[in-house]
Amino acid sequence: MSMKKIIVLLIVVLSASAFTTYKYYPIDGYERTGIKRLKRLELIKSGELKDATALPVGALKSYSDIQLNLLSRKSDSAMGLMQVNEDFQKEISALFRGLDKSYSLTVLDISDPENVRYAERNETAGYQPGSVGKLAVLVGLFTQLEKIYPDSFEKRTELLKNKSVKAGVWGLTDEHTIPIYNIEKNTLVKRQVIASDVFSLYEWADHMLSVSNNGAASIVWREVLLMAAFGEKYPDLTQEETDTYFKETPKKELTDLSNDVVNLPLRDLGITSDEWRLGSFFTRGAITYVGDKGGSIGSPQGLMKFLVHLEQGKVVDEASSLEMKRLMYMTDRRIRYAQSPALKEAAVYFKSGSLYKCDRSKGEACGKYMGNVTNFMNSVIIVEQPDNCKYMVVLMTNVLRKNSASDHMYLAGNIDKIIRKG
Repeated sequence: MSMKKIIVLLIVVLSASAFTTYKYYPIDGYERTGIKRLKRLELIKSGELKDATALPVGALKSYSDIQLNLLSRKSDSAMGLMQVNEDFQKEISALFRGLDKSYSLTVLDISDPENVRYAERNETAGYQPGSVGKLAVLVGLFTQLEKIYPDSFEKRTELLKNKSVKAGVWGLTDEHTIPIYNIEKNTLVKRQVIASDVFSLYEWADHMLSVSNNGAASIVWREVLLMAAFGEKYPDLTQEETDTYFKETPKKELTDLSNDVVNLPLRDLGITSDEWRLGSFFTRGAITYVGDKGGSIGSPQGLMKFLVHLEQGKVVDEASSLEMKRLMYMTDRRIRYAQSPALKEAAVYFKSGSLYKCDRSKGEACGKYMGNVTNFMNSVIIVEQPDNCKYMVVLMTNVLRKNSASDHMYLAGNIDKIIRKG
């Protein structure tokens, strides 16, 4: 090979390397979204910033690589795809032999969209969804964005990036911290939300999902309510106008509207009130303005319907479904089901939720995630293995006096094994 050809080849290789160095989504999404923590992850991956926390291989998927898996089945109903495959069902059921009905599950193998496999267990049982309910807030957000800008998805994402809002009492109180990265000083601080915090809608949504911050969820839900109330005037809404609105609007009216904006979009997807509903905000601070209504509940069947519609591009529209999936993509610490070693190389789109209650008078061991009255732990996940094995799981449990995270990890590994062997 001539020296000239070698130089040309070297330039091509170096160019390709430079192009792919930063291609990790959502790490490569900073310029598009303005979510500052992504910039920090980008610097870590490029080697410009040293950090002891290694990202899982499955967290390095490119922004452009994230796609919807069931577009070819868009005309099918969710329940049409959720038809039990007897052989698959037998294998999945065997994992639960000897366990009581505190374990409920739906699983859909979509590796071959034209030949999906589905199995279920106590699929209609209702559980307190906990933080899984934040996905309903996400659906509400993109529903209202579409109403404000029905003809431009670009304008919707511009609003998410450029509209900054203040936390106020809505963000109080929550033990979960949020990552605050200062790009200029190259510093990272993790702390709870305070009333004076100001972030863009994209960043609040990211705080709601990536670290499951309850304050962020209440703030995003508040903004969804305001979008519904003010419509096309929302993008220019001032803090003063917001304060006046909440001060002068009756609490019942605010409660009814806040309930509608997160629940009616689910009904439009054919998810019934008994299958999935959200009844109360995630922080005590929000109670100043809105009340509870209808209670919260989730079922494996209802949440699987949501995942199917998402992969079909039918949650609001195709562009919105894809962006919601990107926001669910995990590049932060994996927990519970998603922490299974079997998923290390897989891309995972995940939301976990838990809620426990203790009665100390019983004299039983009881603590965090080990409630003796209720002990809900829920995992909603889309898994994409590098060998093109793709599937979705909703696992909901209420196992008393035991941290079920180990159960979720055990089941994750075994479900993955069953699906990957075909």
